Amino acid sequence: MVEIIISLLVGAIAGFFGARYFFKRQLQKNPPINEKMIRAMFLEMGRKPSEAQIKKIMKSVNSQYK
Repeated sequence: MVEIIISLLVGAIAGFFGARYFFKRQLQKNPPINEKMIRAMFLEMGRKPSEAQIKKIMKSVNSQYK
């Protein structure tokens, strides 16, 4: 009985860290937002973004996923 509980805990912990690793890796390969989307958002708000603004936003978005 104790072995079953221990193996369930170890499996849950390993599954959590494995899923977290694969999720982070997937986000780095396919970011949820790109420069084209940022430009479109700025244009919808009636502004023309500078390249520095776009780079700053991309840097802040990418820093959240590391």
